[in-house]
Amino acid sequence: MLSTIPSASSGVEALHRRLASSHHLRLAPSTASAEFEQNLKEEVLCRRLERTLVERERYALAPQIRRVPRDAEGFLAWLEELKQTGPGQGDPLFPWLAEQASYEEMCWFLHQEMAGEAGFEDLVALAQLKLPARPKLELARNYWDEMGQGHEGGMHGPMLARLGAALPPTQEPPCWETLALGNLMVALATNRAYAYQSIGALGAIELTAPGRAELVNAGLKRLGFDGAVRRYYALHATLDVRHSQTWNREVFVPLVEASPDVAPLLAEGALIRLRAGLRCFERYRAELMPCDSGLMRVANSAG
Repeated sequence: MLSTIPSASSGVEALHRRLASSHHLRLAPSTASAEFEQNLKEEVLCRRLERTLVERERYALAPQIRRVPRDAEGFLAWLEELKQTGPGQGDPLFPWLAEQASYEEMCWFLHQEMAGEAGFEDLVALAQLKLPARPKLELARNYWDEMGQGHEGGMHGPMLARLGAALPPTQEPPCWETLALGNLMVALATNRAYAYQSIGALGAIELTAPGRAELVNAGLKRLGFDGAVRRYYALHATLDVRHSQTWNREVFVPLVEASPDVAPLLAEGALIRLRAGLRCFERYRAELMPCDSGLMRVANSAG
């Protein structure tokens, strides 16, 4: 099965562009189409490809997953450690964005970020389907926050769109690593066989995003972006801290207490998301900080 996905050198970019197009067609509102059979055939093929993509990630993580605790307290301790030692944590890209990036470099980064955004509120809505009451309620509270608690001005998606509207337009396509991040999140959220991985991936975002958001907001402020434009990152620098605490207590704990065997699946999702983020950070550094990225690669290989 794993051999059905092209290697990076022979078509991984084409694969992720195809999957991104399929996800848009599958999830965007539409009307009945005369091309139903053709679209269904493409969707079935892409769903097979995305399953292989996820299974490849799971296979790579298997040695780490075997060490994940299956009791709630131990699992939370393992998860919290990811903030310090998980893939992509403490990446030098973000202090550089805060302190050194030019306006053009920051805009390039933001265009990439938005291209990889799969819509956190929609992913949460998909993840909560048929969950037990306690985690379902917490995902509902999280969703309500994402929706601005019923006020359009507070909705997180439009906040990000306002930031995008303030950027100069670009014709440059996003990096495949950016598309892969969004594709993996959609693949987990739309396949109920990966429901627990999806919940783990979303929890990993809440766990690790605040520090990065704070640094991006600092860079935006330094470069003269006004508060209304910066609001998305400013908000997530603080709100996600609370979201992570309640997600851990109200989602992860009851799920693991009820069924310890889901702990490795939640862990897989968390690590899949963090590994996908790391691939993005490495590509962004290679594009924006080529000298520093070269030194990082040498240091990593030496380690």
